[in-house]
This record gives sequence, C-alpha cells and structure tokens, in this order.
Amino acid sequence: MDNQQEDRRALFNDSGEPTWERAFAKARKVTDRLDNVTLNIAVTGESGSGKSSFVNAFRGLQDTDEGAAETGVTETTMEPTMYPHPTMPNVNLWDLPGIGTPTFKAETYMKDVKYQNYDFFIIVSASRFRDNDLMLAKEIKKKMKNFYFVRTKTDNDVTNEAMKGVTEEETLKKIRNNCLGNLGPLESPPVFLITSRNLKRFDFQELVNNLERDLPAEKRDAMVMSLPVYSKQSLDRKYKTFMNIAWAVAITSGAIAAAPVPGLSLACDVAMVVYFLIKCYYSFGLNDRSLQKLSKRVNKPILEEVKNSSLVKAIAGKSLLVAEMAGRLSVEDVIEELCSLVPVAGSIAAAGVSFATTRSVLLEGVNELYSVAKRVIEMAELK
Repeated sequence: MDNQQEDRRALFNDSGEPTWERAFAKARKVTDRLDNVTLNIAVTGESGSGKSSFVNAFRGLQDTDEGAAETGVTETTMEPTMYPHPTMPNVNLWDLPGIGTPTFKAETYMKDVKYQNYDFFIIVSASRFRDNDLMLAKEIKKKMKNFYFVRTKTDNDVTNEAMKGVTEEETLKKIRNNCLGNLGPLESPPVFLITSRNLKRFDFQELVNNLERDLPAEKRDAMVMSLPVYSKQSLDRKYKTFMNIAWAVAITSGAIAAAPVPGLSLACDVAMVVYFLIKCYYSFGLNDRSLQKLSKRVNKPILEEVKNSSLVKAIAGKSLLVAEMAGRLSVEDVIEELCSLVPVAGSIAAAGVSFATTRSVLLEGVNELYSVAKRVIEMAELK
C-alpha cells in the first residue's frame, strides 16, 4: 500500500466519513471550535456570596491576581461585567449584579442583564438560596436556558461543624438538604457544593460533568479547554479533548496542498501544528504563570522540573505567536521560525506534507505535553 492510500485510509478511519469532501467539511467544523466558538457564562448571586471568587477560580485565577474579578462583602458589581479567560479569549465569565438590588429589580432582572447573551447561568449562594434565587431560576427556565445552583464556601462550614464533632459527610448532607428544601418548588434543582479555594474538593467536578452533558459539542470543548487543571481527572478530560481534535487539525492543515504558492502548504501545516500545541500547552497549565502560582501554592519547585521537557521549553522560550508572525513575515521566514519554535514541527518540514505525518506529529506533541502535565499533578499532589 503506497503512502497516498495509507493517508486516505487513516483519514477515513479518524473522521468516520466515507469521502474526502465530507471528512474535510467535518474537520473544518471541529477546528472552528478552537477559537471561533464563544462561550458566555453568567454568574449571579447576593453580595458576599462568593460569586466573584467563583468567577476567578473558574478561570484559574486567585482573587489577588491581575485581571481578577473584584471581591468583597458589599455589592461590588454594579453592572454585568465580562471577565475573559486569561489564555482563551473566546471563553467569558460574566459577573452579574445580585438580583433584587435597587438597580436590578427582580421583576425586570432578566431583561436588564440581557439574558440572551449567556449560554447558561450559575446562581451562587454562601448560605441558603432565597426567594429571589428561586424566582430567577423560574425565569431562566422560561427563557429555555440552563441554570445551576452553586453553594460556595462549603469548606468553612465543614471546618466549623468539625469543631462541634460533626463529620464532613453529615455536614455536606445537611447543607444539601437545606438547599433543596429552600428550592422546593423546583423539580430536582441541580445543586453543587464547592469551595473556590480548592476546586478538587466537594462537587465542582460533578458541576463540570453536568455542564459537559448539557452543552453542545462545540461549546463543551471550549469549556473543557479553558478550565484550570485541578486534578488528574480534569487533566485527563483535557487530554481526551485534544486527542479527539488532532485528526481534524491534521486534515485542515494539509488541505492547502494544492495551493500554487510555493511553500504555502508546508507553512500552513507547521503553523497549525504549532498553534494547536501552544493551545494544548496553555490548557494543560504548563505556561510559566500557571506553574509559578502552583509552585507557590504547594511550596515545591515544580517550574524547574517541567523545564526538563524540550517541547515545553521550546514553546515557553518564544514570545512570538503564530498569528503575529504570519502578519509580518514571508512564507520562508514563517517556516523557519515555526520549525525552530517546536522541535517536532521540524518533522513535517523533513517529511513533506501528508495527513499521516501531520497527525503523528500532533499526537506525539500532545502526548509529551500530557506526560509533563501528569508529572506536575503528581508533584503537586493533586491526584
């Protein structure tokens, strides 16, 4: 079997489509999810409920980080405020004013916050859910949007009750039953107990599972990629997402092979591979900022350990992004710069353009980044 036949067979197997045209069309839809699909998440709750801390934690930020939502015991959100994800700008969290404030009355709240702009709503409380929360949930349901109740600061309750001799299990059961009791008129309301200080504890993973189930595929991928790495399970889910997209990137990048511009196909192949791996690098939390924060949090020299990876070191050592280079360099310069950016990209330049080669390089790169991220998880004891 020649290389062309092998390419065709691999392409059809990965895409699940019987023809090149259908495989390419499907691949374009998948790769469009990387940047062209926007996810807008609305977070609302009373002042002091911890909604701003939730907005920050969901984006992998601490309350004191640059770009973090302002926190406080008084209402600090006076209008819907967008907080873009620090590394994936197509994912936005919106910190909404609490319902029932003088400016945002319960009767007109949905209209005032422009409910149609959001994919779903997170309703946050640090104590019990109140009548306004229940009213809001009913209005959201009428508008055919999904909502999720999040009970924050659960760790404080567990600690306080433990001092009285109450077990964690008993405390969580009591909190959950109390929340469900307050939301009685709603049928099986989704309630999740969390702490923004440590997303691995309590129900945050269950919340993520429910969001994944309810979101359409294109939105689901955007959310999974944007979440911080807070456990081995969360990393594994990211890994699966990138591996499932790799075939589509390989098809799309090689689809310009017939272009009459010398070197264009090769440049596109290399550029898309590098861009995809950079996306993976940030999603896996391997950028310096994420690693420095984690090192400080667990008091371990994680950053130095990660830099032993040639691929991570190559990506971290360059400040130019693919998009920036493409706008001001010649095709030849782009090829040279991108091949130097990530060592595995040189494999494409050496082997020529083919779906199988590009796919192999992508999978190799994702696997190496995943291996490094797993070591980070182990060192930080986030299993």
